[in-house]
Order: sequence, then structure tokens, then C-alpha cells
Amino acid sequence: MTTGRRVSRIVGEALVLLLFAVFMIPFVMVIINSSKTSKDIIFNALALPSDWGQLWTNVGLIFNNKTVHYANAFLDSFLITVFSLVVIVLFSSMCAWALVRTRRAWATVLFFAFVAAMVIPFQVLMFPLVRWMRILGEAIHFRLLQSIPGMVFAYLGFGCPLSIFIFHGFIKNIPYELEESATIDGCSQARTFFEIVFPLLQPIIITVLILNGIWIWNDYLLPLLMLGSNGVVQTIPVAVTAFAGAYLKQWDLILTSTLIAMLPVIVLYVFAQRYIIRGMIEGAIK
Repeated sequence: MTTGRRVSRIVGEALVLLLFAVFMIPFVMVIINSSKTSKDIIFNALALPSDWGQLWTNVGLIFNNKTVHYANAFLDSFLITVFSLVVIVLFSSMCAWALVRTRRAWATVLFFAFVAAMVIPFQVLMFPLVRWMRILGEAIHFRLLQSIPGMVFAYLGFGCPLSIFIFHGFIKNIPYELEESATIDGCSQARTFFEIVFPLLQPIIITVLILNGIWIWNDYLLPLLMLGSNGVVQTIPVAVTAFAGAYLKQWDLILTSTLIAMLPVIVLYVFAQRYIIRGMIEGAIK
């Protein structure tokens, strides 16, 4: 290795380490200050905690809080995330399969419409969305606002475009001869999809689950609009903001509750990051 290449490699590695340190600073600060009292955080947020056991005290204060029902918010977030992921994977995979196997011009137009939907900013749709959810709920006599089914329905609409795009690229590489053989053997379209195609989608399904799961779990604005800040149903990001009042901010509880909310996503990503990379490559590049 020449001297120039060696210097370039050292500089590149130094930049990577620097960027890693910069991106890890907020996470480290959350861990450090989760083990302090609010007074200690205000006095010196950069200092190490004098008692790491304060973390468990803060956790107890969060789950025993009479104003903020954090345990219920955790359960609501879990149910919304799970149900949303199930319907997103099911509907987007079926839609992508139908678009790939349909040799018509309208299928191509519809696919590009889904792709175009990915670039529409959510801020453009958020107020019309709430209004139409209220109108639709009154029309069908079913409560969509401030309910888990309404949140799942909204996430289905926002999560399908990207999921369809990923599934579409993957399904194009599945040999059509497999489906023809199933049809010759007497399988219906539904059976062909669920018994032949759907099992082959496992790598890309994991990718879609992780990408949408992280987004739905951490989402704040959509639950705030549809559920409200004081509703019966709450998600964790909305519940965390309840610790920040107009005149008093409980920084110890805010940061500790944030750390608790981060842990499921961190664990999920650590164990499944290879599926994200492989799935994105197989679904988008191929």
C-alpha cells in the first residue's frame, strides 16, 4: 500500500470515527441524564451521575405516575405498531404482486402513482386527513379519530407506497413459471399467492416490517393529530411530552421515558440490520 493510500485510509477512518462520535452524543446524553434528578440535570447536564441507581427510581416514577399513564401508552403503541405492520405487509404485498403480474398499462400507471405518493409531504395532508377521518367516521358510524383502528387505517395509507415499491422490485425476480405450475395444478389466485409467492417474500417482508416498525413506533405528529394529547388512546411519543408542562419540565422523567421508548427499536435494529441491508438491495436494485 502506497503512502498516499495509507494516509487516505487513515483520514477516512478518522472521519468515520468522528461522525460516529457526533451521532452517538445525543444517545449518550440521554443515558447519562436518565440516571440523574431533574435538579442535577439543570445544574450540569454534562456531568456523570453520582448515583446510577437513580435510573430505576426514575423508571418507577414514570410507571407509577397518576397523570401520565405510560404503561397504557406503551401497550397502545405496541398494538398500533403490530396491527399496522400486519395490514401494511398483507395489503402492499398483494397489491405489488397484482401490479407485477398484470400486463396492462393501467397497472404501470397505478404503480407510478404509488411511487409519486412517497414524495408528498405529510404536512400538506395532515389537516385534510383529520377532517376526512372525522367525515368518514360519521358516514360509516365508526370512530376513526382517537381510536386504534383509525390509527391503523392511517398508517396503512402512509406506509403502503414505500412498501409496494420495495415488494414490486422483489416480486419481479420471482420466476413466473412457479405460479403457472400452481395454476396448472388447480390452485386459485389466492392460494397461489399465499402458498407460493408469499413464503418467498420472507427476506423483503422482514425489511418492510423493520422500516415501517421503526417509523410507526417513533412517530409523533400523526398520533398527536388523530389521538390528541389527552385522549384515552396514546402512543409513547405523545405520552413523553406530557412530562413537559408549560411551567415545569421534568427532565429526569422526560429523558428516562425517552430511553425506555428507544430500547425496543435499538434491540430490533441490532438483531435485524442485516435483513434491512439485504432486503433493500434485493428489493430496489434488482
